Amino acid sequence: MTQEKRPHDRATEDRKLLRTAPYADAAFRDSDAWRALRIMGEFVEGFDSLAELGPAVTIFGSARVTPRDRVYKAAEQLGAKLAHKGITVITGGGPGVMEAANKGAMQAGGVSVGLGVELPHEQSVNEWCTLALNFRYFFVRKTMFVKYAQGFVIYPGGFGTFDELFESLTLVQTGKIDHFPVILFGKSYWEPLVRWLEKPVAQQHMIAPGDLGLFRLTDDNDEVMAWLEQSFAEAKADQVAIANSPRGEEHAEAEAEKREQGQSSPE
Repeated sequence: MTQEKRPHDRATEDRKLLRTAPYADAAFRDSDAWRALRIMGEFVEGFDSLAELGPAVTIFGSARVTPRDRVYKAAEQLGAKLAHKGITVITGGGPGVMEAANKGAMQAGGVSVGLGVELPHEQSVNEWCTLALNFRYFFVRKTMFVKYAQGFVIYPGGFGTFDELFESLTLVQTGKIDHFPVILFGKSYWEPLVRWLEKPVAQQHMIAPGDLGLFRLTDDNDEVMAWLEQSFAEAKADQVAIANSPRGEEHAEAEAEKREQGQSSPE
């Protein structure tokens, strides 16, 4: 008895998929289609891992500061303060300010999240994370920073820190996120940038004067905590109003947005 074989004149897509040869051919992994699946997989893993975090704040800052630095100590202190209030700390998972904030949160018994990213130079997630994720793609990681936090605290840093700062301000400015305080820690470091935004940027109408009120400056972690807690309370009040609105959720959301836009700029 001979085994019947189908003719090989036309290869179906199933046959191509199940074909074993050539062996060790991994070229398909460099295709855009495969990258799209990887990107989707990273989003799914991030959403699945972070969905139950609860209230959270993302902290940014330089990877280059040492434990002896004043900025490192301030970030560590803030991480502990947030943990004591039951607020999750999220960082980029690296050294410096990120390590400090994670360390403060973890040692205080809080949830300490590090979201690392693949870089040309090897950099592992710091040891002070109770939950660590590594991403291939910056934009997926950035989505996680914003989606699962209700505020940003930004300590002195370099290009990566500036990137996160201006992206967060753009998201607030364009209404993509609301009740989202952006707090710059370290007045002497950030004030030259603020002066540049005032003159020439705002002066030449590149931004609206009100955009300068999208962020706050401080040297005091207690002030940071007060602003964050105020924002959390306002967000909760709006959620309650939306849930109880007799005119429907859409109307209540519009009213909440109007109130948010009409608030005076912080000093």
